[in-house]
Amino acid sequence: MDFHNTKNKWSYTQRDANSTWIRTYSSLLGDHPIHQALDIGCGGGIYTKALAAMGIPSVTGVDSSAIMLEAAADNCQDQHGIRFHKGNAQETGLESLSSDLILERALIHHLQELQPCFSEAHRLLRPGGTLLIQDRTPEDCLLPGSPEHIRGYFFSCFPRLAELEISRRHTSAQVRKDLKTCGFHDIEKHTLWEVRQIHESKEKLLADIRARLGRSILHALEDDELEKLALYIDDCITQERDIVEMDRWTIWKAVK
Repeated sequence: MDFHNTKNKWSYTQRDANSTWIRTYSSLLGDHPIHQALDIGCGGGIYTKALAAMGIPSVTGVDSSAIMLEAAADNCQDQHGIRFHKGNAQETGLESLSSDLILERALIHHLQELQPCFSEAHRLLRPGGTLLIQDRTPEDCLLPGSPEHIRGYFFSCFPRLAELEISRRHTSAQVRKDLKTCGFHDIEKHTLWEVRQIHESKEKLLADIRARLGRSILHALEDDELEKLALYIDDCITQERDIVEMDRWTIWKAVK
């Protein structure tokens, strides 16, 4: 997916963070005071907005795409305490020791090398600050498809997508190793089944699939292949209403 193309501008603004995500992250952070947070790789600002809604007074969304940042600013215009900054994960251009919390959600699978990203996060955090990384491991990706785990159908319909998915995912062991190398400690691993969206009807789910909304891997399919996938999912799911779509994620919590 080309995150700098205007046709994809609104791909990551079409939903809100679910309450399952809010509860999980509130639990992970506990009572640790957070005055300033960064959402690095913020995309359309869905989780930037969620962090602010959790009561963090100052949240900065960082992304390398000006197009995504324009969409994020529009998406978050009603939420106080949010600003946006153009920069990449390896070199944000922000001040050292300026943040109590950094969120990197669905970011690291876009990076071949993790240490430059983690070193930048370490530079930005104040002593005792927390880095939260949310992404999928190869094991998360290859779970079978079901009416709840829609993503699994992508790979049973097009096995080559599974190969593509695995090629861009980092193992948990590699993430932990690189975090330690970059100076982080107290590293924890957690599993989250995040409710992505509750689809009022199967037709709305299929419309999301056909629009590739928030699913960068579907940009690897041609239009006719995407239609084949939509019809395949239509056949696999007999439920017509209130489809609760979830994705399984791994979360790593690390402390500076």
